[in-house]
Amino acid sequence: RHRPSVRDFFTSAKFLIYMGHALSTWGDRMWNFAVAVFLVELYGNSLLLTAVYGLVVAGSVLLLGAIIGDWVDKNPRLKVAQTSLLVQNSCVIVCGILLMVVFNFKEQLAELYNGWVLTTCYILVITIANIANLASTATSITIQRDWVVVVAGQDSSKLADMNATVRIIDQLTNILAPMLVGQIMSFGSHFIGCGFISGWNLCSMCLEYALLWKVYQKTPALASKAGQKEQQQEMKQLSPSKGSCEMRNQSKSWIPQQGCCYQMSEPLRTLKAGWVAYYNQNIFFAGMSLAFLYMTVLGFDCITTGYAYTQGLNGSVLSLLMGASAVAGICGTVAFTWVRKKCGLIRTGFISGTAQLCCLVLCVVSVFAPGSPFDLSVSPFQDIYTHLIGEKMLPEAEHVLAGLNATTAAPAEEVPPLQSYMSVSLLFAGVIAARVGECLWSFDLTVTQLIQENVIESERGVINGVQNSMNYLLDLLHFIMVILAPNPEAFGLLVIISVSFVAMGHMMYFGFAFKSLGSRLFLCCSQEQKVETVDALSLPTTV
Repeated sequence: RHRPSVRDFFTSAKFLIYMGHALSTWGDRMWNFAVAVFLVELYGNSLLLTAVYGLVVAGSVLLLGAIIGDWVDKNPRLKVAQTSLLVQNSCVIVCGILLMVVFNFKEQLAELYNGWVLTTCYILVITIANIANLASTATSITIQRDWVVVVAGQDSSKLADMNATVRIIDQLTNILAPMLVGQIMSFGSHFIGCGFISGWNLCSMCLEYALLWKVYQKTPALASKAGQKEQQQEMKQLSPSKGSCEMRNQSKSWIPQQGCCYQMSEPLRTLKAGWVAYYNQNIFFAGMSLAFLYMTVLGFDCITTGYAYTQGLNGSVLSLLMGASAVAGICGTVAFTWVRKKCGLIRTGFISGTAQLCCLVLCVVSVFAPGSPFDLSVSPFQDIYTHLIGEKMLPEAEHVLAGLNATTAAPAEEVPPLQSYMSVSLLFAGVIAARVGECLWSFDLTVTQLIQENVIESERGVINGVQNSMNYLLDLLHFIMVILAPNPEAFGLLVIISVSFVAMGHMMYFGFAFKSLGSRLFLCCSQEQKVETVDALSLPTTV
């Protein structure tokens, strides 16, 4: 018989998916890291513009997540993957070029039409970046939540290994991509950084397109999709009423206006049906627990990056910290496969949650450590109040920022961030430690595989779309918190609130795990118990 060779592996659909995902995440990680620094640089020593960007992104996915997932379900896999790929990369390229123009001609733009041209550029940057994120959401659903499952077949262990490998790729790109673009911005300029990111996405888009086509050719099962074979059954499952399809046909024949209204309201019905289907899943509380982990400022997103930037850490240091976090994340991902084999999938999530909460205690301690800007005597709303009703407005951005710095100079000079790095060091130590061993990434992988294994194929897109919406709903709340209290003095309060929400999320998962396993959740695992762990969730999905 033909024995698999190294050549076979490097030409397999599994390896090609890894390659395409590596190229995609490299561009995403560079952009996600750089855009936070760009927005802080454009708007001065404030997280306000960064938080507005995060708010727009979170709100869009919240409203459109189920609709995007439904679009993924109802269209051919190759078409969905290629369309989302083209839209995502094109938007990043256009956004990068626009940022290059703003950085190069910021002073001139601020003088045109009382600054409205510069304000329009800010709006365009946020809007285009938001479209890119929506396309990235579609890409993530179709590749990581659907294609990977099809390529893995019915092998749960193979699926776990592929999920872990995909996550390791995420973490490796978290090490290298921000490090590279951070050094480019530190030793070059923001203008050069924007140009490099745009050029990368242009080249990467062509390679990813070719890799997707190769994977599709090598995996015949991708051409067959339950959502298209059984469209009537799928509509019956997702529609609020059993006779919705018949009602639509009848409405076209005897009341044309009702048929038009029916079509116009279809996105709303899709949205409602998707959320109802998500609520009726047996892994509902597991998904909710993951969503609650997004209500936090304790991650390497644009908020944490922007806060560290205000505390005197430059792009080079931040990229190194992100690299350290990614290394810790790799440890968590590797631990996931080992702990899953020893303890089972559900117990892995329980262990991960407990370990993460222990590590986040360091972040709470950092709030009260020397060097922390935490000061309850300073109103959390001071910064946004100054921006909204200050005498000087956005058109003369540099003068405004100088005035704001002068206005807030007194409290800032009492405890300058550079006097001690203990607080910011403890903060990032806690965030990074939460990714070591069986922590955040293991928990994320646990919930991801629970959804993959327990959602039927015809609903895979819409359920994952709603899960993304839930994630972004809680993400949206944390951006609202930052918008209301964007000054560094209030960041400690946000840290305490974040840890509280993470604790509530893990309490939800504990309830789900205890309901599934009972007292066996606390027992040492044997081979038989691992099988029972899997069987505990192998129940028919209620829709």
